[in-house]
Amino acid sequence: MKDTINMSVSQVFAKNGERYAFVSFTDGKKNAEGKIPECKIISNNGFEKEEITQLEDYMERELARLKRMAAGINVMRAFMEP
Repeated sequence: MKDTINMSVSQVFAKNGERYAFVSFTDGKKNAEGKIPECKIISNNGFEKEEITQLEDYMERELARLKRMAAGINVMRAFMEP
């Protein structure tokens, strides 16, 4: 795996009482998307099995921080005028 992987976190979504967010990983050529709080990769394009395990382990270790990041995102703010 490359030394640098870009990561982004979505806003929190809620459906049927379940709250979740998505975490995207990319290194330019490969990309994957995981779902928290399950900490499972749900789509993958190019990462090897060992790399997927590392990404899932990362999400588990950093789950509290990832949840805070997702909670701080308000997509509607982007459409509001200052």
